[in-house]
Amino acid sequence: MASLNYNSMLTDVVTGNIDFDTNSFKVMLVSSGYTPDQDNHSKRSQVTNEITNASGSAYASGGAVTTVSVSQDNTNNRAEVTFSAVSWSGASFTARAAVIYKNTGTPSTDNLVAYVDFGSDTTASNGTFQVQFSTPLRFSN
Repeated sequence: MASLNYNSMLTDVVTGNIDFDTNSFKVMLVSSGYTPDQDNHSKRSQVTNEITNASGSAYASGGAVTTVSVSQDNTNNRAEVTFSAVSWSGASFTARAAVIYKNTGTPSTDNLVAYVDFGSDTTASNGTFQVQFSTPLRFSN
């Protein structure tokens, strides 16, 4: 499955339900058992197969906080939203993808932003598991 932006994210941005400048965002990890639905998944409660940490210490349910920066690109006539890298130390788990979402603290109200596919299962064995986002979200004219 390729990486994608959830369609609901665009509506959430336009209607003010997502504000990349002021809202809190998190990154959660999922296994290959989760199949994202770009058209119909809009809330974190619809995401299945979140990973668990075998050692019980590195990965907490719901994932980790990511910071967001927003910039204006006048050359290409677009705005770019960049998410910071997240990592888990002492990690012992396997993940297939990351899901970025607006964190309200309640899965049924957390707005989905994007699904980032790693291309294959990625495993950490008592090491550091890091996710870096190389491509920003782009909104253009």
